[in-house]
Amino acid sequence: MLRAKKKDTLTHKYTNNLINETSPYLLQHAHNPVNWEAWNPNILKQAKTFNKLIIISVGYSACHWCHVMEHESFEDETVAKLMNSSFINIKIDREERPDIDQVYMNAVQLMTGQGGWPMNVIALTDGRPVWGGTYFKKKQWISALTQISELYETQPEKLEEYATKLEQGMKSVDVVSVNTEAPEFKTSFINESVENWAKHFDNRKGGMNRAPKFMMPNNYHFLMRYAFQNKKEDIAKFVENTLKNMAFGGIYDQIGGGFSRYSVDDKWHVPHFEKMLYDNGQLVSLYADAYSLTKSELYKEVVIETLKFIDRELTDTNGSFYSSLDADSLTESNKLEEGAFYVWTKDNLEYILKEDFDLFSKYYNVNNYGFWEHKNYVLIRNETDENFVKKENISLEILKTKKAKWQLLLLNERDKRERPRLDGKVLTSWNALMLKGYIDAYRVIKDKKYLDVAIKNGQFILNNQLKEDGSLYHNYKNGKSSINGFLEDYATTVDAFITLYEVTLDQKWLNTAKALTDYCFDTFFNDTNKMFFFTSNKDENLVTKIIEYRDNVIPASNSVFAKNLFKLSHYFDNEYYLSTATTMLNNVKPEIKEYASGYSNWLDLMLNYTEPFYEIAIVGEDYKNKTEVLNAKYIPNKISVGSKDESLLPLLKNRYVENETLIYVCINKACKLPVKEVKEAIDKINNN
Repeated sequence: MLRAKKKDTLTHKYTNNLINETSPYLLQHAHNPVNWEAWNPNILKQAKTFNKLIIISVGYSACHWCHVMEHESFEDETVAKLMNSSFINIKIDREERPDIDQVYMNAVQLMTGQGGWPMNVIALTDGRPVWGGTYFKKKQWISALTQISELYETQPEKLEEYATKLEQGMKSVDVVSVNTEAPEFKTSFINESVENWAKHFDNRKGGMNRAPKFMMPNNYHFLMRYAFQNKKEDIAKFVENTLKNMAFGGIYDQIGGGFSRYSVDDKWHVPHFEKMLYDNGQLVSLYADAYSLTKSELYKEVVIETLKFIDRELTDTNGSFYSSLDADSLTESNKLEEGAFYVWTKDNLEYILKEDFDLFSKYYNVNNYGFWEHKNYVLIRNETDENFVKKENISLEILKTKKAKWQLLLLNERDKRERPRLDGKVLTSWNALMLKGYIDAYRVIKDKKYLDVAIKNGQFILNNQLKEDGSLYHNYKNGKSSINGFLEDYATTVDAFITLYEVTLDQKWLNTAKALTDYCFDTFFNDTNKMFFFTSNKDENLVTKIIEYRDNVIPASNSVFAKNLFKLSHYFDNEYYLSTATTMLNNVKPEIKEYASGYSNWLDLMLNYTEPFYEIAIVGEDYKNKTEVLNAKYIPNKISVGSKDESLLPLLKNRYVENETLIYVCINKACKLPVKEVKEAIDKINNN
């Protein structure tokens, strides 16, 4: 039972302790007058000792409105005095602690119907939330803190009652029940799911028919595959239109490459300017696959330019990738402003480009279509190069030369500006997404440096993030890893290592993927519903234990894990892996049809059941070259293995024939007669 606070019996003398952290976001707040603490296992004990409510404030380094609230409230002495006197104040980097973020985000969404960052929650001394929201103006924040603090002193039982009810609601949010119906996955089910989803498509501008517009790479990965395998031309056109308009938009950095997080409008024009590693890793994979399918030069250009951006701005010398670039940067007048680093005025462009300005302004719409605000333009395209050169009566070669010149000029000019702040922490899950992006780019473009970067990053994960007991760390900064890995770290790393195996055919990547998978069965598995918890049984218990299964901007850790299990079941002839993946998919099936966009990665897995899934084994002296040719083809429904000679992998056993390089195309362990040429193997797949 809660009791009213006794005033002046204990004094909380802590100061701001964030200076000891490595997270760039936490360090941004290290000099606030607020007595911030980072989350640690003893924090609830402190709250109970001092009988104080807890403020849990969550954000991330590249978050614009997080900076605004910091400036308005957390840097203010009056606000800080109130927070310090009545509360234990915890600041959390949501990217470092997605487990805590998700628990309290569920609470905020239950309380307010919406969520976002910054997220601010008030909790009881045991961590159960009683109030919360996102961004608050200074007066709102002071008012809320004052009222809740007074209520805690006078009627604590009311907060206790509300916390109990909210806790029950939170525990019901991510409940996954075992589907007792027999697993049955049919094309008709997928068709109906996509038909419901398609009602919300923006068939003119691409994406969903609303603003803001998020890119949602796993949505389009699935839809592209679905359209290809089921010959759905209308869906294929929608995906192509979406990818084209995203690449044309201001959401794509036309000068430096790489994508911002989302556009605030419906034409992909004005972005929320932060650049996140996880977006760009997934989008490289998406555009690489789209290029392998269509051979569109636009898609290839996006992949190449985005990887130049990653190499230039988000890559460390040790092979790891940094997390993000801030949305805000300093203007010439030394004012922090969103997008200041990226936007252009007409006068500025005329001065830099001189006689080329007229053609440039037509190509990138330095006109009403590309205008943003305050004399600033966000560069945006609205037609293909082929149409543009016809209209301007120039050749494609001249346009290509001019574009390269423009980009170099403006990139050099932009580099003179104050750069957006870098979040230099390394996250295992996001690195794995970027690693996979590099591998996918290498598969289809064949630039050896992409493979070298991928292997170097994979080696970084093995050397720095993989512990002796077989577990992973989640974070890395300044040579230090400190937070246990979450399911997302294992799922994405296993996925990346499987992909890395398929291009290198170095079995250490596949064996590591299996070892990480087995570790998750030991420490993350929920034996009741056959799903995986987001945190391991070695981590501290929070208010609720999350099972993340709805796909979002990043696919859910459970959907990625289920797809991994499906693939690994074929690689290692493991029926338990397959039955678990099947159960997981069957468990979420009842929710899919009415909200397919939130289950697109699950639907991608379902295609493995509704369409033929191929195991391709290549054995012999020339196995690497033939695998390389095979990998460049768009075949989303296959895994591949290879070896120079005899191998113990089930798919390679007894397949070696001296002085031959043979290709075996199999479905569920039943193989057709081997062939010698990749084209013959692809013909077998196409004619199945």
